[in-house]
Amino acid sequence: MKLKKFIIAAFAALLCTAVASAQKPVVRNSSYDVFNPITKYIRLGDVEKLSAWFSDNLEITVFHVTNDASKSQAKQILKSFFDTYTPRAFNIEHTAGRETMKYALGSMKAGGDVFRVTIFVSLEGSNYLIQQIKIEKRD
Repeated sequence: MKLKKFIIAAFAALLCTAVASAQKPVVRNSSYDVFNPITKYIRLGDVEKLSAWFSDNLEITVFHVTNDASKSQAKQILKSFFDTYTPRAFNIEHTAGRETMKYALGSMKAGGDVFRVTIFVSLEGSNYLIQQIKIEKRD
């Protein structure tokens, strides 16, 4: 009976840890590529999951209109963009930076158009968070 209770308690603790880590992006090790999940969520147009990677305040630029926005404001701006331009594909073409700050340049096909996407992330505590995202239509 004690073994059964121990197994149940261990499973519950493991489940709570998994749920907590799923809610907050965490740097796993120095070779961890922060842009993998970000790329996935942009490709899916999943603003909910993408916004977990937003800093509390960030700069968001869409079509040359720049906003210094709170996390919730940035979420609404991006949701509006994705509602109009549903992503069909998104690929990172270039990344650079150092341990505490990184950026990526990508190409997104959405709504029949092609966009250049620039993403800057920085290390806040043990998490990389998006500080700036810029979406520009390619000519």
